[in-house]
Amino acid sequence: MGELIPRGSSASIDDSPETPEPPPLPPLIQTQRQQLSLVQPSQRKKHRPKVFRVLRSVFRTFPIITSPSCKIPVLSGGLPDSARGISGSKVTGTLFGYRRGRVSLSVQENPRCLPSLVVELTMQTSVLQREMSTGMVRIALECEKRSDKDKTRVLDEPLWTTFCNGKKNGYGVKREASEEDLNVMELLKAVSMGAGVLPGNSESEGPDGELAYMRAHFERVVGSKDSETLYMISPEGDTGPELSIFFVRV
Repeated sequence: MGELIPRGSSASIDDSPETPEPPPLPPLIQTQRQQLSLVQPSQRKKHRPKVFRVLRSVFRTFPIITSPSCKIPVLSGGLPDSARGISGSKVTGTLFGYRRGRVSLSVQENPRCLPSLVVELTMQTSVLQREMSTGMVRIALECEKRSDKDKTRVLDEPLWTTFCNGKKNGYGVKREASEEDLNVMELLKAVSMGAGVLPGNSESEGPDGELAYMRAHFERVVGSKDSETLYMISPEGDTGPELSIFFVRV
């Protein structure tokens, strides 16, 4: 009776095709996600620094921009009205991107927290590095002003026009943190401030691809519902570049 089933037939139990093994990529991604140790930012109210310290920071780092296309006011003979009654808090800001790619900005409560804001800029990493070499960088992200009844926060805007040192430089788009963003933040968890490079993704950037980053503490200053600014806090005696990032509705 056993000979009625031809050898190699689809009815043969022993010779049925084996179930293919799952591709290795999904398990790898899952493992990477499980290894993330970043935590959610706290919901506590931010501490308000002393007024004189905030005013000093604003006076020292206010933008010196004269381009008519950028609508941030120029400091001339004192602080503008929008800089009065401001409040601030310290956050961690990271600018990163592949050397032949675009720059992204990540804002965290501290290096151990998940990003609370990620903005992808159309600015090339090489352009930002060139501007940083000048010693003073002012990045302005502008969008249209909303009606007074609209309660949308300026940092929740989905799209901005970007200016770097007064020159228009494409757009900025707010987005959710990608897996690659989270991996970068995880690798930099122990870095409070500094600059350097991380190994790149050879599949997309080639064997010589590197991901450059710059991380620092920033003072977040809220001028009004239409303006917030991140001022980089430099250590005492540091002669490195100055960086300020402005989010404004105009």
